[in-house]
Amino acid sequence: TFGDGRRLDMLLTAEEIAGVERTLLASGLPAAAAPMFKPWVVSLMLAVSDCERRKVQSGKPVLDARIASLAQQAGKSVVGLETIESQLDAMASLPDKTKLDILRAGLKYIDRTDDNMETLLQLYLDRDLGIAWPLQIALAEKVGIGKQAFAEFEQRLVIDRNLRMSETAQPLLDKGGVLIAVGALHLPGEHGLVTLLRKAGYTLTPIE
Repeated sequence: TFGDGRRLDMLLTAEEIAGVERTLLASGLPAAAAPMFKPWVVSLMLAVSDCERRKVQSGKPVLDARIASLAQQAGKSVVGLETIESQLDAMASLPDKTKLDILRAGLKYIDRTDDNMETLLQLYLDRDLGIAWPLQIALAEKVGIGKQAFAEFEQRLVIDRNLRMSETAQPLLDKGGVLIAVGALHLPGEHGLVTLLRKAGYTLTPIE
């Protein structure tokens, strides 16, 4: 909860709250709890497509867990470039207005989550990652959410985390024999991990 007396139903419209309730139900949570959730928590739930959610509910592991499991089965050690706590702290640290704006944008596309995920997947397969973030901004602007909210999101959730992950990765890379797996949004751009590692003196070559 917010911890200061505010509730989500005080900040969103009835239609938006209904969307939050749908999201909770799809995640196996009671709809009546919707007013008590913080905006960024619901945004994380919205980021999971219905298709992916069904896979998880059927017992299939998410990609991160699958990669970690394969590594462990092969006798490899698994090291995180960041902690779950630091990821959640980054999301929680966003200004309240930004968190609400991002949630509102997600709720506007609540019925298109699978489509959005499939589009991002195809961009990844086509090696066109650079357009993924501008696409999300364009979709938000289409429903009245300005660039500023996503600029703050990008700084704290992408750029700042890239810097931390780059610093953590470098001593591991120096030891050799390392596979690093990160989300696609952390790779492209002047602040992406590829550029940061190249600036640090490493040679990165695409594998075709």
